[in-house]
Amino acid sequence: MPREQRFVHAMSVDVEDYFQVWALSSVIRPEAWEAWPQRVEASTDRVLDLFAAGAVRSTFFVLGWVAERYPGLIRRIVAAGHELASHGHDHAKITTQTPAAFRADVTRAKRTLEDVGGVAIDGYRAPSFSIGATTWWAYDVLEDTGHVYSSSVHPIRHDHYGLPAAPRTPFRPGTSGFVEIPVATLDLGRRVTCAGGGHFRLLPYAWSHWCLHRLAARDRLRGVFYFHPWEIDAGQPRVAGLPWRARFRHYTRLRAMEPKLRRLVASFRWTTVGALRPHDPLALPRWSPVDAVVSKRETRDASLAGC
Repeated sequence: MPREQRFVHAMSVDVEDYFQVWALSSVIRPEAWEAWPQRVEASTDRVLDLFAAGAVRSTFFVLGWVAERYPGLIRRIVAAGHELASHGHDHAKITTQTPAAFRADVTRAKRTLEDVGGVAIDGYRAPSFSIGATTWWAYDVLEDTGHVYSSSVHPIRHDHYGLPAAPRTPFRPGTSGFVEIPVATLDLGRRVTCAGGGHFRLLPYAWSHWCLHRLAARDRLRGVFYFHPWEIDAGQPRVAGLPWRARFRHYTRLRAMEPKLRRLVASFRWTTVGALRPHDPLALPRWSPVDAVVSKRETRDASLAGC
């Protein structure tokens, strides 16, 4: 399949083990993680091999918890030319943390990744895309702790995350040059995701390919795609006692994921998420949920005044 040379998207990998995902959190608590067979190193090495075969540069958003236990893996990511970025320390949603706890989490993860990887950590992705209207303060913490961009907003409706009113393109969440780079979506009458993850694994490959092609060809946008190493690990242990929805989301079509990724990697050109941060971030538009509500109210009031 010829690579569509004009269309460059950003590839990203959220590096966490199968037992750390939110879908399994009702059954496996963080204090029990050490008791489960750890498979993240082997599955991430498979991702590195897949990318090497496809000449892909990606951003790896890695948990500090993983970096502490697998420093060799972190060094292999860096040595292969990929961007190393933070996924926080222990995969706690920001909505479950106080600002002080969040600061401690991202500070610990950044320090660990920089010490192990020997590179500066500029980027961050929130576990489960958990930056939203009630956690907008997280951007101030991220900037204060030395990060320069985030890719933590999924601008769709979802039962676990999502900020559907947010822009689809990079924006400034505050008044500074800190940048949010949302993952990929399309507007097709209603907004739909083409960012990867479970949607890519569960739906036919042709749908994701069409969406990413349309995103570039019609909207002239570069999208951010993501997945997890555990999604190509069909041999991972099956966890008992999960709700049916969590079981369906987590285990369905694991064997199909790696062949689909190989097709996707071969079909487009790929860069890192950090490469989508503009040289002049202050030229980007500013947006926040509060601004959006105020703007909507002002538009409504102006409309009423003209009646």
